[in-house]
Amino acid sequence: MASIPILEERQAQIHQKGSQPFEMDCGKHSLAGSVSQRACVFCGSRVVLYPIADALHLIHGPIGCAAYTWDIRGALSSGPELHRMSFSTDLRERDVIFGGEKKLAAALDELIDQYKPKAAFVYSTCIVGIIGDDVAAVCRQVEKAKGIPVLPVHSEGFKGTKKDGYKAACDAMAKLVGTGATDKIAPVSINILGEFNIGGEAWLIKKYYEEMGVEVVSIMTGDGRVDEIRRSHGAALNVVQCSGALTFLAEMMEETYGIPYIRASYFGIEDMATALYDVAAHFNDHAEVMARTRAIVRREVGAIMPELERIRKDLDGKRAAVYVGGAFKAFSLIKALRHLGMRVVLVGSQTGNASDYATLQDMCEDGTVILDDANPLELSKYIIEKRADLFIGGVKERPIAFKMGIGFCDHNHERKMPLAGFAGMLQFAREVHTSVTSPVWQFVPARAAAMAAGEETP
Repeated sequence: MASIPILEERQAQIHQKGSQPFEMDCGKHSLAGSVSQRACVFCGSRVVLYPIADALHLIHGPIGCAAYTWDIRGALSSGPELHRMSFSTDLRERDVIFGGEKKLAAALDELIDQYKPKAAFVYSTCIVGIIGDDVAAVCRQVEKAKGIPVLPVHSEGFKGTKKDGYKAACDAMAKLVGTGATDKIAPVSINILGEFNIGGEAWLIKKYYEEMGVEVVSIMTGDGRVDEIRRSHGAALNVVQCSGALTFLAEMMEETYGIPYIRASYFGIEDMATALYDVAAHFNDHAEVMARTRAIVRREVGAIMPELERIRKDLDGKRAAVYVGGAFKAFSLIKALRHLGMRVVLVGSQTGNASDYATLQDMCEDGTVILDDANPLELSKYIIEKRADLFIGGVKERPIAFKMGIGFCDHNHERKMPLAGFAGMLQFAREVHTSVTSPVWQFVPARAAAMAAGEETP
């Protein structure tokens, strides 16, 4: 790794498999001045709670925080659209000096009367933590007056990492869980946690489970409803997709209500099938559930494999770089890219833990760069050095890919296209194929020179 210049303080967060003993330093605050790709605590809480469509989401802070997180996910709703409105108390200098509690109470009073939400989430931002507004006290006061849950989200941006924002969101949702009736919930039932209905993905996944004969009590939080969350403690099993975001809530529910949880991923053929089979196996005293599951997997895989094989012929041997929020998604992407004949030469995440990175190290081939909480300069250098043909990331990684003159696939929460499920795998393959094989890359000087030297195929 000596040939790859990196900040000294970042040395322990970047590894190349096979070049040194693997021990990843992670779960720490971003290095000041490194311009991390990672978001703040407040943003972490917003991406989790945002898709709850019939709740009011009020940001207590300056208007910039609301603007930054407005319509933050491509999360679709089958009904209410209240979550897509961006409300803020718009704290100004006078509020910073004299406090913003009265302004918060007035905003809640007006918004609840106008929109009649099922619940309200109030997000604390950095400035609120500095001036010391008692947001929880205001929420209790308004809740008593209005008769709906008004839940403080302690998400001051400076107090940790994006993962701390996930924990703040789970703490707020935990106050809803257990407050609704659980009658008429089937014994074969689950909650889906960490699925955010990007481009309608939750609807695809829910359909699979229902076809298996499994009732989905609540999806947290894609196309979410307050009343469904309130009765979610009546489900027999929690299925957690995004390991960083909702594991906190799954653990709370296991401790309080005795509901076990399993981890799952809905990206790629292998992991999507495993997610269905694992749920069926949990209800092993219902043999018909497993029989239906096998039939679903055979049907869905059979429908997409012919086209995947044709796509693989064009992508075989191409190199991919992957940088995502949660490391669990990276596992699935590595498997999916292998189905397409592609090699992963760089992989990293914003919120992975030591166990996640150990798994990535086992999955990757020698020479793969593995990194935690990267910054744009590092990502750019490794893309060049590893001669990646494709970068998979989010909205902040897109400009890096295009500046480097390589293909890009958006796999983050802003997208509007479903990539989960079996049909999503085919859509993912099509998007990767279109991007990687575009003739435009031959006009990028560095790529053109490599092609002329025989180092790349057109």
